[in-house]
Amino acid sequence: MSENILILGAGESGVGAAKLALTLGFTPFVSDSGSGKKSLLGELKSLGIRYEIEGHNPDNWVSSSTVIKSPGIPDTAAILTPLRDCGSEIISEIEFASRYSKGKVVAITGANGKTTTTALIHRMLTDAGVNAACVGNIGTSWARDIAERTTPADVTVVEASSFQLDGITTFRPDIAVLLNITPDHLDRYENSLEKYSASKWRITTNQTSSDYLVYNSDDVEIARHIKARDTKATLVAVSIEKRLESTGFNACLALKKKEFTIHTPYKKSFSMTIQELALQGKHNLFNSMAAGVTGRILELRNEGIRESLTHFEGIEHRLEFVATVNDIKFINDSKATNVNSVWYALECMETPVIWVAGGVDKGNDYSDLLSLVDKKVKHLICLGKDNKKLIETFSHLVESVHEAKTATEAVQIAYALGNPNDAVLLSPACASFDIFGSYEERGFKFKQAVKGL
Repeated sequence: MSENILILGAGESGVGAAKLALTLGFTPFVSDSGSGKKSLLGELKSLGIRYEIEGHNPDNWVSSSTVIKSPGIPDTAAILTPLRDCGSEIISEIEFASRYSKGKVVAITGANGKTTTTALIHRMLTDAGVNAACVGNIGTSWARDIAERTTPADVTVVEASSFQLDGITTFRPDIAVLLNITPDHLDRYENSLEKYSASKWRITTNQTSSDYLVYNSDDVEIARHIKARDTKATLVAVSIEKRLESTGFNACLALKKKEFTIHTPYKKSFSMTIQELALQGKHNLFNSMAAGVTGRILELRNEGIRESLTHFEGIEHRLEFVATVNDIKFINDSKATNVNSVWYALECMETPVIWVAGGVDKGNDYSDLLSLVDKKVKHLICLGKDNKKLIETFSHLVESVHEAKTATEAVQIAYALGNPNDAVLLSPACASFDIFGSYEERGFKFKQAVKGL
C-alpha cells in the first residue's frame, strides 16, 4: 500500500503537490476550506485524486505521516494541532518539491523585488541556452513543474515567500538571494518584524560553505543577521550605497560614473551603465545587480548577462505600463501589496501622480510614504471596502480623496481628474481580497477598465 499524503489547500501549490505525490506513487488527499477553483479541481478529478472542499473535515482524512500545507494557512491554525499531536510532519510545497528536484537550485526571497529578480535570473539562463525552470510564488508550483517535466531542469529558479519558507526543514538552495527585509505581512507574524525577518532568513538555514548567499548589504535587518554569522554559505554582497572590495563575488555601484560593477574571483570584473538596463528605477537597479552577480556565480558569460539585462521586458502587474489616453499615462502596479513596494513605485514617478490604493491592510505603517505623497501625489483614489486609515493618513497631503468600489469606477474617476502628463498609478499597498480574488485579478480589471476608456 502506498503512503498517504494529506494536502491542505487546493490552490496551485496544493494541486501541484498532489500531482507530484501521485507521480511518485503516494496516495494524496486534498482538503480545502473554500470552494476551490474549477480548473484546479478539474485536474484533481481527472487524475482520480480524492478531495474535499467547503471545509476541512478530519473525519474524511486517513492517517498521514506527511502533511503539505498551503502557504495561506498560518502555522498557528487550529486545524494543524491534532496533526502535530499525531506526529505528522507538516511542510510546505517547496520543501516537498525540493526533495525530488534534480540539478541546481537558485532561490530568491525578499519583501520586494523577488518576482522581478526571479524572472530576470530565469531569463538569463534561458537566453544562455540552459534548461531552466521558473517556479514558486511567481506562478507555477515547483511540484507541478517536476511532475509534468519529461526532462528535469538543470537549474530551477524558485521565488520563495516567507509563508513558503516557514514550512521548510531540508530545503537547501545552491544560491540563495535575499533582496531586502522590510515590514510586510506583520498581521501574520504577530506584528513582529523580528519574526518576519527570521522567516526570510530561513532561506539560508540549510546552506553549506559550498553554497552562496547573495544579499543586500545596505539592508539593516539583513546586516543584523550577517553580523550574527548564522549562515555557513559563502557571502556575496550587493550594494548601491557603498564601494566593495574587488575580492570574491560582489556587486556595487559607482554613482558618479552611473555604472555598476560585478566582481568575480576568477576573471576580470564586469561593468554596465545604469542607462543600459531595461528596468529603470532605484529598486530595479538593485534587482538587476543581484541577478547579474547570480549569473556570474552560475558562470554565465558577461555579454550574455548584459544582453539579458538590456532587453528584459519586465513582469505583469509590477510597474506595468498599460496605455496613454489623452496624454494621461496609466500604470498597473497591482503586485505592490506592501508599503515598501509603493515607496519604490512613487520614488520612480517623474510626473504628477493620481494614486489608486487600498484593499486589505496588513498592519501597514504608512509614515514612510508621507514625504513622497506630499511631493508627487495630486489625488488619492481609495479602492477598497475600508479606506479609513488611508484617508486619515493622506487626505491633508493631496488635493482630493475619492472612494471607488470597482476598478472601472477608479479608472473613470482618475481619468476625469487627470491632466496631460499626469500618471495614474495603481499601487495598492494592500492585499486584494476584500474586492478581488487576487492581485492579478485586480490588475486585469484595472487594465480592462483603462482599455475601455
